[in-house]
Amino acid sequence: MLIDEFLSHLAKEKRYAYHTIVSYKRDLLDFHAYCKETFDYTIDEAVSKMVRSWFSFLMENNYAPRSVRRKSSSLKSYYKFLLTKGALESSPMVGVPLPKVNKKLPEFVEEKSMVSLFSELSFEKSYLGVMERLILELFYDTGMRLSELLDLKVQAVDLNRKQLKVLGKRNKERIIPFSFALGETISRFMAYRRSESPFVFVLENGKRVYTKMVYRIVNKHLNKVTTIQKKSPHILRHTFATHMLDHGAELNAIKELLGHSSLAATQVYTHSSLEKIKSVYKQAHPRA
Repeated sequence: MLIDEFLSHLAKEKRYAYHTIVSYKRDLLDFHAYCKETFDYTIDEAVSKMVRSWFSFLMENNYAPRSVRRKSSSLKSYYKFLLTKGALESSPMVGVPLPKVNKKLPEFVEEKSMVSLFSELSFEKSYLGVMERLILELFYDTGMRLSELLDLKVQAVDLNRKQLKVLGKRNKERIIPFSFALGETISRFMAYRRSESPFVFVLENGKRVYTKMVYRIVNKHLNKVTTIQKKSPHILRHTFATHMLDHGAELNAIKELLGHSSLAATQVYTHSSLEKIKSVYKQAHPRA
């Protein structure tokens, strides 16, 4: 098997994130185990019928279509690597059908609710209170990912230029501008902060803020202003993009701000805006 060599290729040449590589490894080893147990073949010897059989097995065991498609992506990348090396004559992924995924429009918080969150609700005037407000403002003002917020470093924040530098997927850096209001919150938090940690978000004892804590903070405050079911950091990222588009931002600009590698990933937000336009039309037009 060439799985280890492939994973090394992803890390060193493609510069994929650690958690992405872990996902690829898990998918490949799971398929290899299935091939051995069911057909007594290795993953490198697999043919199309074995891939189809595995996908059927996954669906029968209640795997979501989206999960199966993600596993398919892992296999496609692996076999493409083997073809490039000359270790394979043809990919077993050719002609393998994938389960259909119903496209879900991204959920987002209404604009009036976000205005209420920052202008009408009060945050505690303490280290933790200011930090919680800053976390929410950063997600909504910049559209950054949770991992980018957790890894944000003090030296990456430029208060004079009102911009910050984040390290996104595949270790790609990007610059994100921010508002005067967010700059004020950052300055207020830094005045409280005493830690020498290079990371912005640390607790008063110097330990770094962790994923579950951020989820709890976001959920706690969004609960006060919205009834949408999912209340997560990613919802605020969707909210940022949707509100930007609603206010006339170009799709390409939103793509760059979000750090998307292709415009296709950003275009999902046009559907949200279209739904809003339809809603306004139905409410306003006498014949709607």
